[in-house]
Amino acid sequence: MYLILAAQFESWLHPVTILLSLPLTLPFALLSLIIFQQSLNIFSGLGLLVLFGVVKKNSILQIDHANQLRDSGMNTHDAVVQASRDRLRPILMTTLAFVAGMVPLVVSNGVGSATNHAIGWVVIGGQTMVLLVTLLVTPVAYSLFDEAHQQHVFGRGWTWIRSKFPVQNPVTPL
Repeated sequence: MYLILAAQFESWLHPVTILLSLPLTLPFALLSLIIFQQSLNIFSGLGLLVLFGVVKKNSILQIDHANQLRDSGMNTHDAVVQASRDRLRPILMTTLAFVAGMVPLVVSNGVGSATNHAIGWVVIGGQTMVLLVTLLVTPVAYSLFDEAHQQHVFGRGWTWIRSKFPVQNPVTPL
């Protein structure tokens, strides 16, 4: 997933910012299992994977729009604030539609409804709880990583490594 995001954003740093929201999803999904008295099984794990996809999509919306604003000439702070404002409505609409789509799963009472309950409660509880954290963590991480990138924090390490392990006979292309 990291390499796909790196190719999409043409950066090694922005996928880290996007994927940073995924570890924050796990505690909220597990907390929703505890609150709604569901078991951790294969179906709740499937709900967790679905939840990962939606949370990652929300981060991609924010980062992509911030990059577009940065390319148009805005500074990092203004781009992050504007991207968060512009993408708040689509993220909230997606979250509300996603949670509303899970309501029939948790109110079902037929045969096999326990599998529906496990998936539904993980997604409903996890998505509603992780929404606010993701809306805060992704812009903050973007601005911190961008500031570190502008100060060449990551480039210094690579230069140090190359100085410690010089290439004796570099291969030249034909």
